[in-house]
Amino acid sequence: MIKHKAKNDKKHIAVIGAGWAGCAAAVTLCQQGHQVTLIEASRTLGGRARAVEVDGRLVDNGQHILLGAYSACLELMRLLRIDLKEALLRLPLQMVYPHQTGIQFIAPKLPAPLHVLFALMSAKGLSGADKMALARFSTTARWIDWRLHQDCTVAELLERYEQTENLCRYMWNPLCIAALNTPPERASAQVFLNVLRDSLGAKRAASDMLIPRLDLSRLLPDAAAEFIRQHGGQVITGVSIQSLKQQDNQSWRLESLRTKLAPTTAIEADPITNQQFDGIVIATSAKQAQRLLSAATIDSTNQSRSDTTQASLTNLEFVYEPISTCYLQYAESLKLDRPFYALADDPQQKHWAQFIFDRGQLNPAQTGLMAVVISASTAASSHATSQVIADICRQLAQQLQNAAFATPIWTQVITEKRATFACTPNLKRPANQTEIPGITLAGDFTASDYPATLESAVRSGIEAAKAWI
Repeated sequence: MIKHKAKNDKKHIAVIGAGWAGCAAAVTLCQQGHQVTLIEASRTLGGRARAVEVDGRLVDNGQHILLGAYSACLELMRLLRIDLKEALLRLPLQMVYPHQTGIQFIAPKLPAPLHVLFALMSAKGLSGADKMALARFSTTARWIDWRLHQDCTVAELLERYEQTENLCRYMWNPLCIAALNTPPERASAQVFLNVLRDSLGAKRAASDMLIPRLDLSRLLPDAAAEFIRQHGGQVITGVSIQSLKQQDNQSWRLESLRTKLAPTTAIEADPITNQQFDGIVIATSAKQAQRLLSAATIDSTNQSRSDTTQASLTNLEFVYEPISTCYLQYAESLKLDRPFYALADDPQQKHWAQFIFDRGQLNPAQTGLMAVVISASTAASSHATSQVIADICRQLAQQLQNAAFATPIWTQVITEKRATFACTPNLKRPANQTEIPGITLAGDFTASDYPATLESAVRSGIEAAKAWI
């Protein structure tokens, strides 16, 4: 059991940014008995994983899959009293393509590593050479304890361990793009192995695929906000923090956009202007964190530390990858044979999609709604949206062998242009602890074994909160 802070140890902490990292940091601090003010620039919590309203329909700004290995996410949801059975559809690890357009690999409910062995033996669409290559890869990865002496790309790793073209095409490459949102030719092999270690290399349940039934706002951010309020904290939306000012007593004040634009009239209306904070968690994007730190007014005794922290963020060389989700509404009678399928993408044929999800099998209120995912969607995003939709519909009709998928009733493409950083080999990521006393960083871009995922975001928020635990 976690012990709460004594009253004289209670701090007032500002958490700037209410994505999943900021929500995790704020909840962790509240759990420790601190007073928390969670501040979000937009009107909706959740950051890049939230619900949005489009034409009167509530959909997520991107379709997500969690893994059973996402221990921090699942533990936080339990703390927030989220009913995991109601909130998430748990499926065994699988990679299933429709109508012999790829492979069928489904792990049975057996103890690890038997579940992978039996899935391999019973897999359809894999030759004997494919299965031997997959077994060799798994055995070697366990033997080296999932660690490389020197990082390389996933493509180089697969070539080194003589993975077949068929296996790469229908298993490894889609898993890499889904997990890292980075093409295998540029993706970090070590981070890819980290994900495999905690899923395929762990207990069977860790490899399960968890598909949200609830919208992403209800899955965590909304419950986090309620938890914070119940513990005496504040949740403030629609306020953009522009600068941080350290006071003589080492406390902090925050300057928001509205105060900066109208300093003489906005003070009373601004809910954070007159507040002093003992510490700050910056849970924004890397770029926004850099801007806040560069605009910070720091006590002279900490100026050199501030310069060091700013330099470490300035030297970051993140390249970002987009993710597009295409929502297609069909007649309620149109369904998939299973909750989701993998799809064989081929940019040369303008087959952009990698996965399709039948939202009606997850939420009865969304019957007939399909969510089609294009990870690392730079190539698709270069085309007109109407053309991408037409291309996807043709791909679905062809691969699902059903002409009805060619004519949706309603369509909407949501693209997160900076969905994740490109997870390349030997990428330098900043620590959660900064050189400035009283300021920590949270976000999926901070140092972690994982790529930019919901799990790495939650872990970073918890880690950032540890400065006051």
